[in-house]
Amino acid sequence: MNNNETTIHEGKTFTGINYAEKRLENREFISCEFINCDFSKSNLSHNDFMDCHFKQCNFSLTIVTGTGFKDATFTGCKILGIDFSKCNKFLFSFSFEQSHLDYSTFYGTKLKKTKFTDCSLKETDFEEADLTSSVFHNCDLTGATFVRSVLEKTDFRTAKNFSLDPAVNKVRQAKFSSLNLAGLLYQYNLDIDYDG
Repeated sequence: MNNNETTIHEGKTFTGINYAEKRLENREFISCEFINCDFSKSNLSHNDFMDCHFKQCNFSLTIVTGTGFKDATFTGCKILGIDFSKCNKFLFSFSFEQSHLDYSTFYGTKLKKTKFTDCSLKETDFEEADLTSSVFHNCDLTGATFVRSVLEKTDFRTAKNFSLDPAVNKVRQAKFSSLNLAGLLYQYNLDIDYDG
């Protein structure tokens, strides 16, 4: 069998599989479900995942160079320290629910209309990312970086602990709650009184 031949998996469910520190090659997954799988420190480079759902999976320090994720959904996953900027730019659309994406980078990526729901995004790098019309619903953005980012129509109304400078980001029609406006003013080192 030719080593470069792509193996296609369609409509399958993978449960409790340990891919940790392994290399997955020449695979294409279509409409598959991954439940409680461990991809920590694995190499998923140049594989494609289309319309796949990952539930309670571990992606800590996974290598995703050239990896395609199209309409991928992550629910309850641990996605720590992943460099999404190296993914396949043509297969790049996600939604994240109840997941930890701390220390990951989306530098320079196109994330239009991406939904982040109940996620931890501590120290996550969104520099130069296009987050137009994305939603950060009930997300913790402590230490997340927004520099030269496109945040037009982005919904921050229920996000917490974010800090971004409107002078160095595009924020036209971005949505904020009156309770979290301090995140836009951090660079002025103001003392904001919430009681009075």
